[in-house]
Amino acid sequence: MLRSPLVAAVAVASFAMAGLAGADTHSGLEQRLAELEARIAAAERRADDAEQRAELAEAQAEGRLAAEEVEERLAKVERQASGEEGFSFNAYARSGLLIGEDGKSAEGGPYLTPAGSQGGAVGRLGNEPDTYAEAILNYRQTYDNGAKALYRTMLADGTTTSNDWNDDSNLNVRQVYAEFSDLPSFTGAFENASIWAGKRFDRDNFDIHWLDSDFIFLAGTGAGIYDMQLADNWKSNLSLYGRSFSDFPVTRESPGDDSGDTDNLILTSNNYFGNWQWMVSGMSAADNEERLLDSGDTAADSGFHTMVAYHGDSFFGLGEGNFKAAVIHGQGLGGETKGIGSNGSLTEDATSTRVGLYGTTYVAPSWRVAPAILAETSEDRFVEGDQYDWATLNVRLANELTENFEMQYEASYQWMDLDPQGFGGNNAVEGDYTKFTIAPTFKPEVGGFWKRPEVRLFASWSDWDDELNDYSDGDAFGSDGFTGSQWTFGVQTEVWF
Repeated sequence: MLRSPLVAAVAVASFAMAGLAGADTHSGLEQRLAELEARIAAAERRADDAEQRAELAEAQAEGRLAAEEVEERLAKVERQASGEEGFSFNAYARSGLLIGEDGKSAEGGPYLTPAGSQGGAVGRLGNEPDTYAEAILNYRQTYDNGAKALYRTMLADGTTTSNDWNDDSNLNVRQVYAEFSDLPSFTGAFENASIWAGKRFDRDNFDIHWLDSDFIFLAGTGAGIYDMQLADNWKSNLSLYGRSFSDFPVTRESPGDDSGDTDNLILTSNNYFGNWQWMVSGMSAADNEERLLDSGDTAADSGFHTMVAYHGDSFFGLGEGNFKAAVIHGQGLGGETKGIGSNGSLTEDATSTRVGLYGTTYVAPSWRVAPAILAETSEDRFVEGDQYDWATLNVRLANELTENFEMQYEASYQWMDLDPQGFGGNNAVEGDYTKFTIAPTFKPEVGGFWKRPEVRLFASWSDWDDELNDYSDGDAFGSDGFTGSQWTFGVQTEVWF
């Protein structure tokens, strides 16, 4: 009985579509039909929920179900309707076209500067020529004893081609894991803890979105436990991740080999004390010291990494908003401060220190701002005596003009002083990079920096010191038609849910 209105709606819509075929375009009809189908699907879900509730009420009235069983089944229906149980889908995607003054595809990306090879990101607004997508498939289940399980698979692909078919696909299965929580047999400090195993991104990674740079990125294949309550104001996570180093040229013991790989094991303790976070990691890569670096130096076989961070619930105490700040230090294999344990080419003497800071707030009812700072100093990374110093200041500003339209602006500045000591054929350089972007932006609903999807038009101007063009023969700077004082234009969409 509940479905008869839906059937009637489909019949009426089909008749109306046929009558309007001569007046509307084919694409318009498809869009209207898709919208109608979406409304019908939503109505059917509500109908399913109502039918299940009606059946349960009827069964209880007839004495076929006890009151407790009715409550249990109703709770399951509510969990399914809210997404706490059953299948769900999450996604992140961006896709854009970046065109230079000459009408050709332009160089771009947050890591296009010479410092980018060492993690020195710049502002991403109006500066991304790629298509990247993540599709996350989840299945959540609640058991009769109250235990919960999450099964997740994540697929991702990225490309810089504008074609609809990419022959050089980078499709990856980036996450496959299971996580269990609310386990009845867990008590004491483990009462609210969850355990997991498989390949995954660590749950507590966090980033500076406007630079497309993580503060910290811990990932790999392994196992761990979250949310151990070690004291009233102390929660702790413990994990063991494995990562693989590959494509090394030779080993000292087998100089005839042209490639190989080794495993890096990363043991991490992540601790929270209110708003404060203290993370410490130790890593070991057996036999990695036997592999020759391009420089001939000894690769590290162990490392140390630590971070102290503060997660603020205001805009630096000055008003409503939020902010995050972190100081990170690493040695040996821990010298890759952002991607923990991901670089097997670091020397045993490598040291790096990084600071990161960002905040978001409204400075007026329709104006919001998000400043960010990211900087790092490192030495002895790949060659004894090398040094890489850089700092980025970025500001994203947005003016909400209507419910569906806002103007976004971004200014980005980076200073760098890089001395690779000839590593990779690169030259020592020092200089500045500057970028300004204006981006008219459409979205279903404005209201904060985290509202997506967005469709943006943009124009960007960037400039840099001539000296930076000499850093490398293989990077974007210094290539034909890309030597500074550049205008680029384009369009981009960004989606997450």
